Amino acid sequence: MFTHDLGGGLELRLLEHRHAPELLEAVRANAAQLDRFLNIARELHDLERARQRIQVALDRFAAGHGLEAGIWFEGHLIGTVALHGGGRTRIEVGYWLTEPFQGRGIATRAAAAVTDHAFGGLGLHRVEMRCAVDNVRSRAVPERLGFRLEGILRGSYQVGDRFIDEALYALTADAWVAPSERRL
Repeated sequence: MFTHDLGGGLELRLLEHRHAPELLEAVRANAAQLDRFLNIARELHDLERARQRIQVALDRFAAGHGLEAGIWFEGHLIGTVALHGGGRTRIEVGYWLTEPFQGRGIATRAAAAVTDHAFGGLGLHRVEMRCAVDNVRSRAVPERLGFRLEGILRGSYQVGDRFIDEALYALTADAWVAPSERRL
């Protein structure tokens, strides 16, 4: 089981089936802001879809191919952070937070924890983060963690009926500075 204490009442825990109602509620309550950059509100429109998403994430984790952890503040789900995609040598970090918890460095701390797991626990060589070009807060996360901007992927991600440009950030294991060695 993956858990990680981020301090200050924050922790990461793998999402489990019992968390499906909380996940669905957090997504629904923040659908307007999530819909700007992600498809999660469109995908998780009912409890069954939330359970299916969690099952897929649990299966990936069991196979050693990633994870999806809830970001919890004082026992309340406030977002998720995930390792997904990629292959045997690389993986991508994704994250979202409910609106009241954005802009506090929480996504940076969560992304640092799963990046550390990708390099240390999974032994991967490369971690990527893709952020909508105009999502300034999201782009600050990889920049704070020392990821390098490798380019802009034009029209690479479809959100609803529109295509958005993504900034591609990446970091290799030899350049990673673990969270315990940096000040976040």
